[in-house]
Amino acid sequence: MKQFGKQNSAQIKIITAMVIFGTIGIVRKNIALSSSVVACARALIGTVFLLVISSIRKDKIDCKLVKKHALPLFLSGALLGANWICLFEAYTYTTVAVATICYYMAPVFMIVFAALLFRENLSRMQVGCVMCAVLGMVLVSGVLETGFTGFRGIALGLIAAVMYAVIVLTNKKLGLLSGSTRTLFQLAIAAITLLIYVGLTENLAITNFDKQTIVMLLIAGILHTGIAYTLYFGSIQDLPARTVALLGYIDPVLAVVLSVVFLKESMSVLNMIGILLVIGATMVSEIRQETE
Repeated sequence: MKQFGKQNSAQIKIITAMVIFGTIGIVRKNIALSSSVVACARALIGTVFLLVISSIRKDKIDCKLVKKHALPLFLSGALLGANWICLFEAYTYTTVAVATICYYMAPVFMIVFAALLFRENLSRMQVGCVMCAVLGMVLVSGVLETGFTGFRGIALGLIAAVMYAVIVLTNKKLGLLSGSTRTLFQLAIAAITLLIYVGLTENLAITNFDKQTIVMLLIAGILHTGIAYTLYFGSIQDLPARTVALLGYIDPVLAVVLSVVFLKESMSVLNMIGILLVIGATMVSEIRQETE
């Protein structure tokens, strides 16, 4: 009974996290700053928030393990920062719905990378999922209806997906580091990397940090980064991997729905079919992988 209650609590946490993640596109659309500045602010605020939470919980950090995994931690943290820039730029050049679905091609890229880099055999089911996802991406992009309009946003969303796939594969090299420790260090490294990048490429002296912008940045940093990641990593250890994979699709579905309802983004029948193909293919591939 106690275990059942623990799983229910974990499910509520991960559902809440996915709902929060699903609204990040709307928040980005309401911040009139460059993607690099938004990503940097999100990483900085998120890092400070997690440091405060870690201090309150009195979490212990194994410095020896951190030092041992310094290279993959640095690589994944730097990629996380670049990943956010590409995703936020994708929101700028295309719709939230299209950018989100492009981003959720990451599991498909992971299948392909595993086959190419680690020589893992692809099953017929996996090949079919990859083909369905690619077809879905063609339909989502709208290239059959309007040509290559918004292609820059689509490309940036796919690049962000590739980066996320590499981050996940790199995380497999982090051994016994706890989820909270790796998240804290990855966010901190992302923040430092982005701070350097912003310092070299942006003129913050002429950047307009009005009241709405500051509020939205705080929401992105505290809610969509600190709180959401804390809920996510605080729940996945108490749930079966299949449940985590299934609940993870609340994020893209909600993002698509909200983009249509609140941002009034148009959605054709072919776009909707494409969304179903991408989500369905990636969902089947993940569930299939967990049962093998």
